[in-house]
Amino acid sequence: MNSRKVKGAEKAVVKPPRHELLQVAEVVAREKGIEIDEALEAMEAAVQKIAKTKYGADNDIRVGIDRTTGEISVKRVVTVVASIDNEAAEISIDEARAVQADVEVGSEFVEELPPIDFVRSAAQVARQIIVQKVREAERSRQYTEFVERKGEIVSGVVKQVDYGQVIVEVGKTEGVINKNDNIPRQMFKMGDRIKALLVDIQPESSGPMLILSRTNNNFIKKLFEQEVTEVYDGLVKIVAVARDPGSRAKVAVYSADQRVDAVGACVGVRGNRVQSVTSEIHGEKIDIIQWSSDTATYIMNALSLQEIKRVVIDEAAGKIEVIVDDGALSQAIGRRGQNVRLASMLTKWRISVVSQTDDAKKRAVQNATAVNSLVHDLEIDEMMARLLISEGFLSADDIAQSELEDFSDIEGLDEAIAKELRERAIKRVDEQEEKFFNMCQELGIGDDLLTLEGLDVPMFIKLIDAGIRTRDDVADLSNDELVDIVGATFLSLENAGDIIMDARKAWFVEEDVGNAEGKSVEGDFGGSSGSGTDR
Repeated sequence: MNSRKVKGAEKAVVKPPRHELLQVAEVVAREKGIEIDEALEAMEAAVQKIAKTKYGADNDIRVGIDRTTGEISVKRVVTVVASIDNEAAEISIDEARAVQADVEVGSEFVEELPPIDFVRSAAQVARQIIVQKVREAERSRQYTEFVERKGEIVSGVVKQVDYGQVIVEVGKTEGVINKNDNIPRQMFKMGDRIKALLVDIQPESSGPMLILSRTNNNFIKKLFEQEVTEVYDGLVKIVAVARDPGSRAKVAVYSADQRVDAVGACVGVRGNRVQSVTSEIHGEKIDIIQWSSDTATYIMNALSLQEIKRVVIDEAAGKIEVIVDDGALSQAIGRRGQNVRLASMLTKWRISVVSQTDDAKKRAVQNATAVNSLVHDLEIDEMMARLLISEGFLSADDIAQSELEDFSDIEGLDEAIAKELRERAIKRVDEQEEKFFNMCQELGIGDDLLTLEGLDVPMFIKLIDAGIRTRDDVADLSNDELVDIVGATFLSLENAGDIIMDARKAWFVEEDVGNAEGKSVEGDFGGSSGSGTDR
């Protein structure tokens, strides 16, 4: 064993009984609920701190306690160098070789020091470090424990309520339910038992802080897992959840086993299972609906409707228009639009509900506009135009993009007529594109307007004829104004609103830039609604 005298080392005395040290470690470990190795590591850290105080904080002091005998070893590690620049960290090659002949420059040289005398002050330091290490070990263990429970429901006792924020004691740890994560109008007082979903864990100096939520959609999922055996076992799957916390929720369920009634299993006998969940979430009403792979059926279930007259699906835009009986309109929309809003959240489709009467009026206007357009563009009579519209050909562009085979099933329309109609349509579309190109050239209209999505060439021509030249001109329109210019046949109020909001994006960008530069940007940023109300 290499040794070299270090300043102060000649006064060190060996005092702590070996076996007694292990006994103390066992007692501490048992009291604090930690492993004996953790207690011994805390003692090693304590001795190391005392040794650095005695020999100098710049020294690389390493301490070890023998796990069998309790013997303490204190060592100082230095680097062998040709010329010493730092006495605390280096030793000369000559001095090192005086102790160990085969040592080389750059290698580590270990000097063994006498164990530390545990005087009263040193023992106090050791106790403080042990307590600190134990607390760190407890915090680490608590953090690890709750990380594994992330996404699960935890139970606790309300410790404090402060301006809507609820502090919860969960075992030896604290959790917080922020105001936005608590169900509106639900009040708690100190001592109340409470359940919440563990959504995150934040490590802090005093221990991990649990971030809890009672408004998270997964909170309902986990409550059903606790109440419904079939959900817990995986026989029934909760496909989606939509919530208006404290008011109403929709839960879509499904079972691959045809023998299992997914909805009935979640509702329970006389509604006892769903009622248990409702009671936990402050009386929030829950609609259990059957999930279906058929979009129309799923939408009908989500809206809680027995019958839907027609469904128009726009997959590209993720939109669905649902036509219902006039008497079912208020039920489908729900109070303040809650029913259709939750159904949209549940199905991930943008749902608009229209009464049969309003749909008929809209279709009549669209058909009339389409008839006039086809009569003018293709130079055909009204009867032929209505025949084409009934087969889904609403414009010259629709016909120009079709194939001759697409007309084969139309009664009274032979191949020669179909070919003539298609040629006229192609000619008309080409004329419109040429007119459009010339208009843009003459008026200096650039990509600012033409890059707006949702508009085609005929629509752009109508806009330009109406004096619309820039994105800002489109942004200044209301939904009704844009539809009046383009035509209700080819543009719905909802789509018009999307186009107008797209045109207004530049305003919001300018506002952000203006705010960043400390400037104000003038402009009316009013939104446009599906009802076509002016800004």
